[in-house]
Amino acid sequence: MESSATQTETPITTIRDVGHHEGQAVVIRGWLYNLRESGKLLFPQFRDGSGIIQGVVVKSQVSPELFDSIKSLTQESSVIVTGKVRADKRAPGGYELDVTDAQVVQKVKEDDPYPISLKEHGVDFLMEHRHLWLRSPRQAAVLRVRAEIIKAARDFFDDRGFTLTDPPILTPAACEGTTTLFPVDYFEEQAFLTQSGQLYVEATAMALGKVYSFGPTFRAEKSKTRRHLTEFWMVEPEVAYGTLDDLMQLAEEFITHIVTRVLERRRPEMETIGRDISKLEKIATPFPRITYDEAVKMLNDGHEKGLVENKFEWGGDFGSPDETYISSQFDRPVMIHRYPAKVKAFYMEPDPQRPELALCVDVLAPEGYGESIGGSQRMASYELLLERIHEHNLPEEAFKWYLDLRKYGGVPHAGFGMGIERAVAWICGLEHVRETIPFPRMLHRLYP
Repeated sequence: MESSATQTETPITTIRDVGHHEGQAVVIRGWLYNLRESGKLLFPQFRDGSGIIQGVVVKSQVSPELFDSIKSLTQESSVIVTGKVRADKRAPGGYELDVTDAQVVQKVKEDDPYPISLKEHGVDFLMEHRHLWLRSPRQAAVLRVRAEIIKAARDFFDDRGFTLTDPPILTPAACEGTTTLFPVDYFEEQAFLTQSGQLYVEATAMALGKVYSFGPTFRAEKSKTRRHLTEFWMVEPEVAYGTLDDLMQLAEEFITHIVTRVLERRRPEMETIGRDISKLEKIATPFPRITYDEAVKMLNDGHEKGLVENKFEWGGDFGSPDETYISSQFDRPVMIHRYPAKVKAFYMEPDPQRPELALCVDVLAPEGYGESIGGSQRMASYELLLERIHEHNLPEEAFKWYLDLRKYGGVPHAGFGMGIERAVAWICGLEHVRETIPFPRMLHRLYP
């Protein structure tokens, strides 16, 4: 193996940025992704987390030691490679690397090879090796899109005068219903992992006006659907003096901003994932808005035409097949507002025109991806909120601080929550939400 005396003087770059160094020698630090051999030529492919580049090693132009060293490399061996960047339209990314030197940092043993080869593997096997599966180009692309969505979400609210506030992860009571709580021993007390930061974000909205939180949330749902995780990340804005109409406008602008940002900055990743971006290019405001009543009629009209299996009874919540059918009627997210209060959370403001309805909205993503945003105008009345807490058999003592928000300067306010993973699944066109987070937590998945 050769060692270059000038390696430290050669600029270190990432594969993503090699185009800035065309015709120059560079150093790339990464791993061997694949290796092809053709007579006196080697074609190693290297990855470094930013992309993949093909190297070319000509036997007559390097030392025998270097040629043999590269030829013997095994998949995922870590290497520091020096070479000259050359433009090639046929190559992935448009560039190749004429290799002149390589330093092997750690060689994967041949008798204990990297377990994920370029052939097909079963889902269970890949999930068991999730810590390694993340290295594959498609999974890495998904995580880069996820990072872009998170940054776009933060930028959206930061640029509009919202203040980021951090709610606690350990809470004394339920937010979304007592059946999906993860209990935690908290010294001499019982605590729970948070289902949502919303109640606490309402408190900070009363202090700061426009706020948002971004953090992990937990739901102990014994669900095996492709849309559910037990641990996921939520972005939750809250606006003092905000109404349901304000909320719907904020939500559609927010989603459009995120999709636009991904299309602007992550097209190569979307291509790697295999996403049909033509459907995303149609996402623009305003979004269609329909009432719960209109959605029920749409389902029942579909049932009469044989497009929906069962007749829908007014008063129930929509299930996945219902949401899929409704969203299939539109080419962009659809907003369904004013659900029956009895199927929604205790803190939602009743519709003054029809008190049996809540001033709430669910935003359904197109292409069958279901609810991406859920939000509402929050209950402003102390007396009515206390009544709802009792109706839901929630401990009044645990919500005393929440009731205080209505006693001391209470105002109309509104907010929503968006699960990052569902947004990633829809924008990337993924079949299952388990690919949207580095280490998914599901009903029967706690390893690795």
